Amino acid sequence: MRLNTLKRTAVAIIAAAGIAAGSLAGATVSSAATATAVKQTAVTGEVGTLAVYNFGLSTTQAKAVQRCLAVDWGYNDAIDGLLGTNSWKALQRPLAEYWDYNDAIDGIPGPNTIKALQRMLKSVYGYTGPIDGIAGDGTRAAFKRFGDKAVSIC
Repeated sequence: MRLNTLKRTAVAIIAAAGIAAGSLAGATVSSAATATAVKQTAVTGEVGTLAVYNFGLSTTQAKAVQRCLAVDWGYNDAIDGLLGTNSWKALQRPLAEYWDYNDAIDGIPGPNTIKALQRMLKSVYGYTGPIDGIAGDGTRAAFKRFGDKAVSIC
């Protein structure tokens, strides 16, 4: 019974991650793998879920973003190129300070986080799409430019 509950929870989290990434229906093998990688990990003897949302960044770009976040925004986890909960918490802090993110600093890149990210990307990294909270192709392309800039400065 408990295993079925865990399975249902894992499926719900994966579905939510797909929705946050833009769409499950429009995902391809190449875009889905780079957008969201979901791993299962042991947490105090039970199965937990670790979600990673790189939104198209390469490992090199994501590591650079993590290094920049470590310098100024309190990121103190591994520089591993996997933008997980702690990376997104650190990214939500400047989004809250400068780009009108007004939700919980929870490390979940949901629609409000993506909207604030889109405002930042629109202001500095050439994003021209709507502020809609969907990490579509335009958001991902601008986020990659952000990642390229992080590689050059961090």
